[in-house]
Amino acid sequence: MIYLRQAQERGHASHGWLESWHTFSFADYYDANFMGFSALRVINEDFIDAGQGFGKHPHKDMEILTYVLEGTVEHQDSMGNKEQIQAGEFQIMSAGTGVTHSEYNGNSDRKLHLYQIWIIPDKKGLEPRYEQRLFDAPQGRQLVLSPDARDGSLKVFQDMELSRWALKKDEQSVYTIRAERRVWIQVVKGTVSINGQKAGPSDALAIWDETALSVHADEDSEILLFDLPPV
Repeated sequence: MIYLRQAQERGHASHGWLESWHTFSFADYYDANFMGFSALRVINEDFIDAGQGFGKHPHKDMEILTYVLEGTVEHQDSMGNKEQIQAGEFQIMSAGTGVTHSEYNGNSDRKLHLYQIWIIPDKKGLEPRYEQRLFDAPQGRQLVLSPDARDGSLKVFQDMELSRWALKKDEQSVYTIRAERRVWIQVVKGTVSINGQKAGPSDALAIWDETALSVHADEDSEILLFDLPPV
């Protein structure tokens, strides 16, 4: 089964300085059919005005991943981290027993564009921790998150993997799905066809009860592929 979650069908919040698109129910946006997918709880695509951002706020018992597409995030947290996250970088934070942090657009002349992704951890009460990494320029399929941090990936406390997959125009490949696993594909840019189902920028595909995916790039594209446990 493959379900297309079209970009324009997502929840939308406009706060003047922030335009946010919610894949799943979040804040004032509620849809009983979109409360999450497997271990995924939040996928927000945010556009933040220059010099603006989220003031200090708390989190608990959540794996929080940020992928910066354009601009620079200025991050501070209660663990003592004060970092800049540049375009192309991934940052993960285990909120665990509790953290507070702030995130601002570090540029005074352009918008910040990012994905913020929340993953439900496989255990509560983890010690808070912070990591960020700039991977090589996107080419092929790169492992970004894994439970054992193998091949230079960032560690996540959940039985899941996240790959960033860059595809050239007309490139075709196959992704084999292990038994009972679920897959979520988020299209970052370009247009792809997954088992014949076309998806464009900011669209997503929820996939279950499939054994393999035929992935075709209709143009130069980038996708995030989440390999997730059964519900």
